[in-house]
Amino acid sequence: MTDSGTPPVTALADQLAYTSWANHQVLDAVTTLPAEQFTRGMGSSFASVRDTLVHVMWAEWIWLERWEGRSPREVFDAAVFPTPATIRQRWEEIEAQRDRFLGRMPGGAEQQRLGYVNTRGERWEYTLAQMMQHVVIHSAYHRGQVVTLLRQLGAAAPTTDYLVFVDMRAGSGA
Repeated sequence: MTDSGTPPVTALADQLAYTSWANHQVLDAVTTLPAEQFTRGMGSSFASVRDTLVHVMWAEWIWLERWEGRSPREVFDAAVFPTPATIRQRWEEIEAQRDRFLGRMPGGAEQQRLGYVNTRGERWEYTLAQMMQHVVIHSAYHRGQVVTLLRQLGAAAPTTDYLVFVDMRAGSGA
């Protein structure tokens, strides 16, 4: 941790890499769902497995846009993404953009305060590190909802624990 209590860029990049890995684990799991189950209204925070995934993907996109100094008002329409494959394609584009952003971040950038205007027209300002931590936590929260929905549908649920990611990357599998 830095003196301000936020993790350095390397830890943030690690958390975002974990987020991408966990998103892919969930996307792999939902590919087994019949189309009807993928879009079935389930009464969660968002109407369906698909709608929840599109929300997470959109949130990761809009935060990246804010890190880049833009404040879009667009919200992704879940209907534009009828299958897990269409979500995966767009999400991989977002991840590639995020990787490029991280690759050009100078040292100390995580402490920079960034302002943006949210979709309701309200102005907010946080450090880049706080925004990045929010993305990781927000995505994990909604992935947990998708895992619950998968179980309710009788489908296999993926493991998305951070330490599984760490072990997988280290090649230990422990």
